[in-house]
Amino acid sequence: MIEIVRYDPSMATRWDEMVLMSRNGTFLHQRGYMDYHSDRFTDCSLVACRDGKPCALLPACVEEGTLWSHRGLTYGGWLVPLKHFDATVMLEVMDATCDWMSANGINRLVYKPVPHIYHRYPCEEDLYALFRHQATLNEVNISTTIDLSCPLPLDRGNKSGLNAARKAGIVVGESDDWQGYWRLLDSLLGSRYDTRPVHSLDEICLLHGRFPENIRLYTATLDGELLAGVVMYLAAPVAHCQYIAASPVGKDMKALTLLFDHLIRLYAGLGYRYFDFGISNEDHGRYLNMGLVQQKSRLGGRGIVYNTFEINL
Repeated sequence: MIEIVRYDPSMATRWDEMVLMSRNGTFLHQRGYMDYHSDRFTDCSLVACRDGKPCALLPACVEEGTLWSHRGLTYGGWLVPLKHFDATVMLEVMDATCDWMSANGINRLVYKPVPHIYHRYPCEEDLYALFRHQATLNEVNISTTIDLSCPLPLDRGNKSGLNAARKAGIVVGESDDWQGYWRLLDSLLGSRYDTRPVHSLDEICLLHGRFPENIRLYTATLDGELLAGVVMYLAAPVAHCQYIAASPVGKDMKALTLLFDHLIRLYAGLGYRYFDFGISNEDHGRYLNMGLVQQKSRLGGRGIVYNTFEINL
């Protein structure tokens, strides 16, 4: 028998232990990351228990009769263990989830499964359970990803840009200049897209302080001038680009090409399986930034999707 209980802060230590032992959890699902924006979302994370013992976790929040997995995270369906959890158990968990929702006045589930590239072992039982519950696919975003076990080469244009950036003496590497990079990022997003970074400078510094091994900043500079940067979210087996930006000078000098070449080689050497450039969509997947996805593809990436499903009771 599966029982669903709502998470409360007294479970935090056990929650984090289970995330680390799961097949598909990442540091984004640890409470130190999830709870930094607890003022924006009403947490409604769920714990599935079997014979009174926790066996699976659902990072989630609730809003106006809808259970979201989780609005503050890019992905995060049921996080499950390596052993003693197969498709039969997942069906029970999804059945129990729907029963719990009905009993608590919630009639809709918006579910964002963890994309397969983040799985440390095959973990798509939840997709089958969604099918059995007549879930509908209501959002698809496409990311561009390099398989680091057999990476494709850069195209001719990027090889030329790479050589030019090297000859110019651009220096790439890890940086702690979060303030300087956020100033560049904020300026570029504001001028080009009239928007701001999802995380403020204080928030990204807080998260970096909590997860220094998982959230890292890399920059390209020339004679002390900041030309470009990338924030890396490291959730083995994936090295994921969270924020990418280049100044007008950096763009002309192909600073990002040099920086990406460095990062791809670095994380391939460290044993990561995938290098993920992130999605190129807006409007919940309905708009594809064709120029952006083509730029990423020319660096050797190919498409994987981040799906969102919906169940209505």
